[in-house]
This record gives sequence, structure tokens and C-alpha cells, in this order.
Amino acid sequence: MSDLKRTPLYDLHLELGGKMVPFAGYEMPVQFPLGVKKEHEHTRNACGLFDVSHMGQLLLHGPSPAEALETLVCADIVGLPQGMQRYALFTAQAGGILDDLMVANPGDHLYLVVNAACKDQDIALLDMGLDDEHRVEVLDRALLALQGPKAADVMRRHCPQACELVFMQHGRFEMMGVPVWISRSGYTGEDGFEISIPAEEAEALARRLLAEDEVEAIGLGARDSLRLEAGLCLYGHDIDTETTPVEAGLIWAIGKPRRHGGERSAGFPGADVILHQVDAKDHRRKRVGLLGEGRAPVREGAELYGEDGRHIGRVTSGGFGPSVGSPVAMGYVDIEYAEIGTTVHAEVRGKRLPMVVSKMPFVAPGYHRG
Repeated sequence: MSDLKRTPLYDLHLELGGKMVPFAGYEMPVQFPLGVKKEHEHTRNACGLFDVSHMGQLLLHGPSPAEALETLVCADIVGLPQGMQRYALFTAQAGGILDDLMVANPGDHLYLVVNAACKDQDIALLDMGLDDEHRVEVLDRALLALQGPKAADVMRRHCPQACELVFMQHGRFEMMGVPVWISRSGYTGEDGFEISIPAEEAEALARRLLAEDEVEAIGLGARDSLRLEAGLCLYGHDIDTETTPVEAGLIWAIGKPRRHGGERSAGFPGADVILHQVDAKDHRRKRVGLLGEGRAPVREGAELYGEDGRHIGRVTSGGFGPSVGSPVAMGYVDIEYAEIGTTVHAEVRGKRLPMVVSKMPFVAPGYHRG
């Protein structure tokens, strides 16, 4: 693993007994001694602390950063109020998705959080796609995610002002006398906070939060099962350059002002393809949720078949959902099989297991909306 990068919490992960694995170019903890299932359940019932410092954190500077970013994403960034953040998609000329990201508006610039595996290509995309008046600043900061129904109780002891945020709000605060950037968001389906802090201060903050009775360290394994139950996409698996936002069920991420008839219609890569799919509804496949029977998990890559034996799609994420109590998955099926309640069959080790097309998320969201 010598060529892999390490986050500022690497030594703490080892001290806590984290099992380290390669992930997106980093050595990251896949689990701690508690184990994936118990880490998952603890996050759903109390509060988990995740190290997500491998993500890319960027600032976009210039006279009109929102207008500049809109040339590369299909979201409404110009209409993003100060103190809010929004989910966005970098799109390609053919209509596929290059990455998904979070965009916050702190005031006179934009703060972007991009996926670790796409970080370098996203920076290059911004550098090439922006005009000379705008520039990207790559930050050396850690990112911690405090997630779960008791996250606000914990945060109230350390940064009570942050508890005034509602879902998808972003603010600048202090913790331990250190300036931090906090958004009320996450990747688990639960209430929670994402805390950006200077890299050299991250370990002290993590130790302070882990000292709270409600908080346990959580690894990538539980992060994956939590986001799957929450119906959230993982780039490179559920969305990629071969998938349009409409096929992915992310039409809500295409800002209304960017659609046909909007005040800033189109103007982003792949707009012709994507907006045609929005208007004509003629896409041929769709991302769906799948619920299985029994306890045998259906993993990524499992082929999907209709009741008539016809091949109709493939699973892109799957496993056993500890909070759901059954196998859960998401994947793409031909559009005529995408209706809720449709039975399909996933091929697992030569057997075809029945699964039912189901609404996502699989668990009720716990987001704090005020």
C-alpha cells in the first residue's frame, strides 16, 4: 500500500483497530472492531463518526463563480442562496455523468466537495472549462461526517450554533477555537453534519467527538450499506459516463431554470441529450430499487431477468440491509420493468432469486428540515 495516500486520521484509525484497505487511492478503514453490521446499526440508532477526508475540497473564485460553474453542471447554481448547498452533476457532451458533487455558497465564492476517485479529473475539468477570470483553489483540509439521530445532541456540546442549521444549509463556525465549515448533510439518510477542518486539527477534533458516549468510529463497509438503504448513488457504480441523469432517476438534480423554458435553459455539456430525455421521456432504462427475499445478498454485477426469462438489466449496488432486514439493491432495468411492484430475478451463483422493484429510499430519512 506504499503508493497510497493517507488522511490526517490514518494513525488514529490504526490506534482504534481499523482494518485498512485501498480505496480511491487512499488507505481507508473498511471497519473497526465493532464490525460492519454493528457500526451500521449504531449509526442508525445513535451516532457514527466517518473520516471522509479523501474527498476533494475545492474553492471556486472569481467575479461570477455560479455562472461559471453552470457551464459544467446541470444544477441551478445561480439560484443557490448564500448559506445553502446543493447536489450537482458534472455532465459529458454525450449526456453521461462525469461525477456528482456538493456545491455550497458561502458568499463571494463557491465551496465544492467532489469524489475522491474523480478528484484529479474534476480539477482538470474545472481548469479547462472555466474562463481566465475564475480559478480553482485545492484545499488541504480534513472532512469528518457526524451522522445519526443523536448527532445534534453531540454537536450541541461542541458547536451549538451549528444545530441551528437545517438540512443542506452550510455555515462557518468554530470548534475547539478552530475555524470550521459545517453543513447539515451526509451520506447515510440520517440527520448529521459534515465538518471541514484544517488537516492538522482533525485528529484532536475526532478524538473529542469519539470521547462522547453516543459516538463510534465507522468504516467504509457500514458507510456503503447505510447509503444503499438511503437510496443514494455511488459514483462509478450506480452512475457513470454511460448513464444520463434521467436514466439515473436524478431528474430533480437538473435545475428548473436549466430546463427547456427556464431562464437559463441548457448551457451545460450534454444538454441536448439530457433535456430531450426530460421532455420526451423516451429513455430506455431506469435506476430502480430492489428488495429481495430471504437473507442471501445480491451483489453488484448480478444480471437481472424478467419473469419471461429475458435479460433486462444489472445490479449496480447490493447487499444485506441491516435496518431493512432483507437484501437490498439498486440497478438498471429496461423501462417496461421499472414499475414499482414488478418482480424480477437476479442471478446469483447459478440461481435466479426473486426481487421486487421498490421505492427508494428503503428506510425513512432522518434529515432535519426544521
